Parts: sequence; structure tokens; C-alpha cells
Amino acid sequence: MFRPHELKVIRVRSVLKSAFSKMSIRALWIITHEKGEHVSVRFSRRFPTVEYRAKSLAGSSYQAIPEDSAVLQLLLTELGLADPGKPYVAQRDDCLNQQRTPALELHVDSSAKGILWPVLVISRGPLILACLPLVEAGEPRPPLSSLLSVSQGLTLLEGLQSFLGGSEIKTDGDGLAPRLAQMPSVLQQVCPLGTPLDVPQARAPSTAGVPAAAGSPRQPAWRTGQHRGRPAVNVALTETVRCMQYGDPSKQDLWDVYGTVTCKCDVEGVLPNVTVTLTLPPNGSPLQDILAHPCVTSLDSSILNASSVDDGDGSAFSGPYKFPFCPPLEPFKLCSYTSQVPVPPILGSYQLKQQQEVNHLRVSVNLKLHESVKNTFEYCEARLPFFNRVQMSTVDVKVSSGHLDVNKEKNLLVWVLGQKFPKSREVTMEGGIRFSGQLPGPVDPLCTDLTAYIKLYFKVPDLTLSGCSVDQHSVQVYSCAKPKIVTCRELQSKEYFIWNSTGPAPVSSGQMIL
Repeated sequence: MFRPHELKVIRVRSVLKSAFSKMSIRALWIITHEKGEHVSVRFSRRFPTVEYRAKSLAGSSYQAIPEDSAVLQLLLTELGLADPGKPYVAQRDDCLNQQRTPALELHVDSSAKGILWPVLVISRGPLILACLPLVEAGEPRPPLSSLLSVSQGLTLLEGLQSFLGGSEIKTDGDGLAPRLAQMPSVLQQVCPLGTPLDVPQARAPSTAGVPAAAGSPRQPAWRTGQHRGRPAVNVALTETVRCMQYGDPSKQDLWDVYGTVTCKCDVEGVLPNVTVTLTLPPNGSPLQDILAHPCVTSLDSSILNASSVDDGDGSAFSGPYKFPFCPPLEPFKLCSYTSQVPVPPILGSYQLKQQQEVNHLRVSVNLKLHESVKNTFEYCEARLPFFNRVQMSTVDVKVSSGHLDVNKEKNLLVWVLGQKFPKSREVTMEGGIRFSGQLPGPVDPLCTDLTAYIKLYFKVPDLTLSGCSVDQHSVQVYSCAKPKIVTCRELQSKEYFIWNSTGPAPVSSGQMIL
């Protein structure tokens, strides 16, 4: 007889297996490179039976998969590795193209039908793994969060990436070649005929000829051994905020927040169980678009159904969010999520005006820290680049807080704000800049004339904009020894722009894309 919790686990696993059986991939590529150079397709596999189904589903809109060399060039262009000296590519960077990484759109030819989508890509270290799942054609395209093949395709790529050695592998060493040689047999087991059934065992030592002890529990694919030593569990929650502020009533400011929970679990046992719980304050916004690591054994369906592309009905699940799992030995990303917050952490205005004198600009900047954000930074700085001009000659700029670093060769002002804003939570910069150097400065095809921006870099310890946190007392570990539990959280910026309100600026027609 099975106990109730055992039946629940069996039920969850059977549902996952059934879901996997409905998803297929048309092709798979494994690519290596060294900082964008010496790029090559080390392994590729196509599945003719899946391609036949793709042709039947697409009908007249069917697009065949080109040769590996053509796919490689298209991928490198989309990832910005084809020509590092050419930062702008119209086909990739035009404002009309809304890319949803890691699901890329590859334009095989100039026609509207010559598109491969969604090409899923994971790029870490010297490895680039990509696959093309089978999806039903149709316009408009469904949101990525509603496509089961996207999350399952990424799970397969994550498993293959771990099997190949992850970002630690060296392409010129002896570690990658043996793994690539095993890929045909590995895919035959975990992805027969293009249908993923499992993920390969990650970097497992060879145990051929060693019989397992009778009655011993089966080691999961994501746990390749057993920990020996002092037990400890480390959980780190990192939220990242992106922002586009314009200072113009005719242009809508945009921002988004996404978080990741990273774990390192040094606990003994073949099948140790750990539960991490995420909590929100009473007025916190529900977490959305939640993706979990394959080692998570069960999840409430309401957690997985929360999506940022659906209209909220006020009844969204607001936690607590429990993640029970059997942890791998190496550090791993337990889950990721998005959150909708009402305001960005730092509000700013930027005005850049052309003076009557040639090559003379007047700069005015105001930054204000929102009252809900803790005024304790690990670092905070604002960078003001100036493109398509000759080098700076004279910089007469004053700041109300922090200090200013000037790099005339790069036409760059770096405003170092330090660890705190003043008590008013507001800082200003005023002054003038003259450009009359002998040499040209850096070039950017987008930032011409008065099209300019400030980019903010900051990190705030012990804070998340959503209010999400991991209490160390809520981390449960079912193991033979009591581990030391350490939790932390932080907020960091990425692509945080404040555009000059007196000049034109690129504007997106919708939400910022994750």
C-alpha cells in the first residue's frame, strides 16, 4: 500500500511524464566558442518524424530548417557574437522587433514566412545550446508562458548543459569531447524520436558493473553523488529591476522586476528533502511567471498558473510559496519569477541642451530615491556617455552629493553616489561641457544629436522591491544532521536608463520584455 504523500508524488511524476510526452523538438544544436571567436557547431541532431509533423501543422507557412552553418550565423547575429564591432543590426535591434529571450526569432530569409520561432537558447561560458520545439503555427502568436514546449525545452537544455559540464568546461580540454561522443546514446534515452522523457544525469561517474544495493533508493538524475562534511544550506534571493524613464508626458515610463532564488545545499543522504518557502508582506504583489528547477517534487497549481500576460482578477495566489525539492550537489537556480511593482526605486530627470556656442552642452540631472527603498547601497553610480562627438575639452559640472569622475577619452562622466543618498533622498547635477578635442569620441548609431541617456548601476543589500523574502526559520531540511542555514536577499539594477527629455528617445509600444 502507498501512503497518501507517496501517491501524491507518483501522481505529480505521472503528470510531468505525460506532459513531456506531448512535447517534441525539431532540432538540437551544441555550439562552442571562446569569447565570441573560434565558433563551431560541435553537435547537431534533427528529428525527421517531428519535422514531418511540423510540415503538416504549418501547411503553406512551413519553414524548413536550413543547414547548420546558416543556423550558426543566424544565432551568432541574434546573440551579438557575429560582429562585436557592429553594435546595431537592424534585423535584431529595430524597435519594431520584440525579442523574448531566451526564445529567439531567426529570419531565414526576407519573406514573412521565412522565420524559425521559438528557437530556445542557453548560453553559458563557452557553451551555447539551442533547440527548436514543435509549436502550432498561428497568428497572433500565443504568449510564451502558455507554451508548455518552451518550459520543457529549456528544462531539456538545462539538463544537457549540466551533463556537458556547465560553464566550467574548457572547450580545448579533454572534458567536453567524451561527453559529446556520448550525446547520440544520451538522446536516444532521454529524447527518443525528438520527444523528451527525462534529463541526462549530470557529470555522473561511470558505475558500470557496480550493482546497486538491494532496496536502496534510486539516485535522481540531478543528484550525482552524496555530500560528506559539515551540513549547510545557503539560499540567496536576487531581484533585478530594469527601467526606461523619459521625463516626457507623451511617453510612458516602463519598468519590470524579476527575481531568482539560488541554492547551495550541502546535506547528507541519498534523497535528502529540503523545503524553501518564499513569503510576501500583506500588501505585496503576487509573484508571477514562476519557473522551477526539475528537482522540485511538487508545486501548487495556482503557483504555476500566475502569468504577467493575463489580466489580473484580484484573486491571484499571494503565498506562501513552498518549494520542496531533492537538491543537486552543486549550486543551482531553484526558481525564478516576475513581480509588478507600482514605481521604480530611483526616479530621475535628465535635460541636455545645446548652447549657442558650437559643441557646448548644458547638463541638468535630478535623481530621487523612492521612500519605500532602504537608503543603504552596496554601490550606486550614474554614467553619462556622449556619443558621435569629438573628445571633451572642458567639464564644468557640479554635483550635490558624491563625486564626479571624468574620462575625456571615452566622453564619459561617472557620478559616484556611494552608499547613501542624503537625508532629502534627492541629488542633482548641473553644469556645462565643451567638446573641442582633436580626436573623435566613441560612436553609437542610436545616440545622435540630443538623443542621450543616463545609465544607473546600483545594488541594495537586504531588500527586494516585491517584498519577497526567505526566512531562515522557514527552511526545512529532512536529513540525518541539522545543517547551518544562511539566507540573504538583494536588489540590483540592469539596463536602468533615464533618457534626455529634450531630445528624441527610443520608445517601446508595450511592456518591457524579459
